[in-house]
Amino acid sequence: MPRISTRGKNVPLSPFRKLIPIANAAKAKGRKVYHLNIGQPDIPTPPQAIKALQEADIEILAYSPAVGITSYRERLVEYYQRFDIQTDISNIIVTTGASEAIQLLCWACFDHEDEMIVPEPFYANYNGFAHNADVVIQPITCDIDSGFALPKIADFERMITPRTKAIFITNPNNPTGCFYSEEVLRQLGALVKEYDLYLVVDEVYREFCYDGQEFFSVLNIEGLEDNVIVVDSVSKRYSACGARIGAVVTRNQELLTTLDRYAKLRLSPPGLGQILAEAMIETDGDYIKEVKVEYDNRRMVVYERLKKMKGVKNYKPGGAFYCFAEFPIQDSDDFCKWLLTDFEHKNSTVMLSPGSGFYATAGLGQNQVRIAYVLNSDDLHAAMDCLEIALARYVKEVEQKENVLSI
Repeated sequence: MPRISTRGKNVPLSPFRKLIPIANAAKAKGRKVYHLNIGQPDIPTPPQAIKALQEADIEILAYSPAVGITSYRERLVEYYQRFDIQTDISNIIVTTGASEAIQLLCWACFDHEDEMIVPEPFYANYNGFAHNADVVIQPITCDIDSGFALPKIADFERMITPRTKAIFITNPNNPTGCFYSEEVLRQLGALVKEYDLYLVVDEVYREFCYDGQEFFSVLNIEGLEDNVIVVDSVSKRYSACGARIGAVVTRNQELLTTLDRYAKLRLSPPGLGQILAEAMIETDGDYIKEVKVEYDNRRMVVYERLKKMKGVKNYKPGGAFYCFAEFPIQDSDDFCKWLLTDFEHKNSTVMLSPGSGFYATAGLGQNQVRIAYVLNSDDLHAAMDCLEIALARYVKEVEQKENVLSI
């Protein structure tokens, strides 16, 4: 039998998808599973945009330009102006979701075993993108006691080696929900300028900033035209994960030329997705404002419920729609699996993402989980009921097993 590549054998597993077969088995038994494991919102995609796509006059669904449909990129320019980001279509390359954007950047910006500094916990698939491009992630650890705020700039500076090419952050953060202020971003900007690095920022959740915090894009930092790269996507702000439309935005002309070469190799981003994305920008109106209010309400449901659970350590997330909680357990992988195989409350259970998969440092996150508050408030309360009862039962079962073993 022909052998599988070493790269293929070692590709990292997604922590929010690896339990899906077990969840499907639970559903097959008739059990309801509350999915808090993945950022798939239950909010409807803008209905006017869906209608516009359905009524589109399409005779031939042809290839779009490799960098994206011109009219859609023009709408993106208008969209970014809402955040005082001044750009033009020559600075935008449309991609097949933010995932392809990050993969193209890994290929375009890094050579074999070059390094990027990434605060952990981080979006787990960054591990996979880096792996595919032979890029080394150098994690800099954030702490739950500070709500996963970024470490001091001096700590970032100590991480820089001759092989460091970039600092990569997500703002607001997935998986922690941490919001990074303009002051912190400008400090990072000064650091990458001094060491001639890229500053890559995934700004997919820019709409979802809470408690009066104002989003600030790194594209607005003067003097970093060649250093700053922004990753974007329509998936979260419009609840359109299946559209698979993302973007890379940068003013670095050499990088844009390189990305264009890769874009031509994959021919074009999804045509129907771009038509939908353009219509969503044109018809969003009060949609995003209403969605933000809804997520804020959900955020408070999860925060208040977790705060009252015995032994749970949590914090109030400042953005996105995730939180990263610490439970009174030793093995969150085992706990998340147990929820699906051994637990039920009113014929229901909850699916979470084990924390260890969001770290690059071995041994971290073993007692942590990511919770995506993407369900309506009634379902969130029901899921929190399940979680509170499950935690108490699981901790008791573990203690009983340990007592038996110690006899």
